[in-house]
Amino acid sequence: MATLRKPGLGPIVGDTTDTTCRIWIRAGDPADAGATLDANRRTIGVIGLVVPDGSGEKIGDAWYFRLPREFDRTGAFMLGEDVDLGYWDKDIKREKQSEGRAAARTAAAKPLKPDTPYKARLGTLTLDDPFPNEINVPDWKLRDRLPDLDAIKQELMSMPASDCEASFRTFPTENTSRLSFLIGSCRYPGLLWKVKEADRIFGPMQKHFESDPARFTLMVGDQIYADMLNRALPILRADTYEEFQERYLTAFGAPNLRQLLRQAPTYMILDDHEIEDNWTQDRLKDSAKHFLFNVAISAYMNYQWSHGPRTWGEMLYYQFVCGGYPFFVLDTRTQRFKDDQEGLRDNHMLGRPNIDPKHPGQLWRLLNWLSEAQKKNGDVPKFIVTSSVFIPNAMDERIFPPVPVDRREPREPPLPDEESLLFDANRKRREDSDSWPAYPNTRLAVLKHIVENNIQNVVFLAGDIHCSNVADIRFKGDKDAERLKAFSITSSAFYWPFPFADGDPNGFVHDSEAAGQEDPFPILGTKATMHYTSYGFTQNDNFTRVDIDKSNHTLTVSVFDEHGDPVPVATKKQTPPNANILNLAPW
Repeated sequence: MATLRKPGLGPIVGDTTDTTCRIWIRAGDPADAGATLDANRRTIGVIGLVVPDGSGEKIGDAWYFRLPREFDRTGAFMLGEDVDLGYWDKDIKREKQSEGRAAARTAAAKPLKPDTPYKARLGTLTLDDPFPNEINVPDWKLRDRLPDLDAIKQELMSMPASDCEASFRTFPTENTSRLSFLIGSCRYPGLLWKVKEADRIFGPMQKHFESDPARFTLMVGDQIYADMLNRALPILRADTYEEFQERYLTAFGAPNLRQLLRQAPTYMILDDHEIEDNWTQDRLKDSAKHFLFNVAISAYMNYQWSHGPRTWGEMLYYQFVCGGYPFFVLDTRTQRFKDDQEGLRDNHMLGRPNIDPKHPGQLWRLLNWLSEAQKKNGDVPKFIVTSSVFIPNAMDERIFPPVPVDRREPREPPLPDEESLLFDANRKRREDSDSWPAYPNTRLAVLKHIVENNIQNVVFLAGDIHCSNVADIRFKGDKDAERLKAFSITSSAFYWPFPFADGDPNGFVHDSEAAGQEDPFPILGTKATMHYTSYGFTQNDNFTRVDIDKSNHTLTVSVFDEHGDPVPVATKKQTPPNANILNLAPW
């Protein structure tokens, strides 16, 4: 017998385009016990679009989709995309059996309309499972046991909207004149009576999708804290799948966050606390860490990756476009290497360098994406999302002391003093960094590509450091490079109750050319050196809203606290407005 229930978790509105939207849920089966899922039950998702019905509403088109036990009863359905019938279609069962293979059949779905609001309702069906666990049951066998969809889909309307309804607006198709989105990171879960505080900020974030609405939210790392105290302490440290599962159920099931996630598209990427503090690939050499990584990433893919874009198969990094503005979301955590064989020279933030063009890595794809975006869209802003902060550097992680270098001519190979400055100066402090200062080769490759290919209006979006800020990037020493505009926007933390422990604004470079703060980054093989000015620092729990204004060629960066009130932030001129305006090159 099939029983219709509300989702156990979700819905979460994920990857959205102008014609599609991916929506995720997790089934909640009463016979499950934590990560031990009842082997006698299977769960199927039901999704239906809500349409007008006279003075009320009803379910129009509806579909079934699987919520497999091997994915912790989670799954996502892409509205507006053709449905692969596969074995769902009972009418072609005999055809498939006679052929001895699956016949390719699709059901044409109606693409969603661009820039249009939609609502969907989701539920789950629980089926008795007589099949042996070791057998992969084809879809048609489950389909034979399901009730007629048209007979049950209206039951979705009888469930509370707060438990099962997702609302979203599809993206516009063109390079719109105005576009807004929210960004933030680092939601410490809170202990004991502090749990409610950890959820508080997501209430005011919802209001930004009501009037003058933002289009989506970027959550750029540490959506959970697997190691709530410290990776070295076994207390409150997740190291089994059940413990990771609990972190996600608690975080995504909190009332305000759950409401936000079902209200508008959210794009996520992991940072270290989804695994353990300051994670690098080098720890996989330890068998215990290898096991930890497996269970952590299994949980991450079930609860975060599965409702995001699948640009490159099962790679965690991806790209998307909203209203003509391109975004590349980096995986700066699972592909980073600190081999410690040649100091900083063999550290790689985005995976090992390409040696075979048939197997492009993340760095190659990022650089190619920058070139293609510049070629296709010209000077339209290009957003690179990096959970680790690109700039500013911490004061103790900067390059110092400054070494004067004659830059009248480009030099390749670089002079010894340039290379030494980049790879050897302050080596120990930078080697200990958990951010871009420890990976000068990767940073060099990105900056050199920007300079040599005249990539205009690159904007880095980051979190992690529990201290929000903005920064202007400038290139000196090369006339062509000096015309380029680039910026960094950091938003962190959603909730961090220990501001005295880290994130002190005085710990970060404010002007890389100021005495005592020197932090030049020579772009080897070119005439250019990167410098930057950072400002607008705040340690308040916060989220950031970014408003793109094509008519004025600006980005307005506004910071809001846990009550939704604007946070006064200092500009370069030391005045306290409620926002910083970044002037980009016209596009």
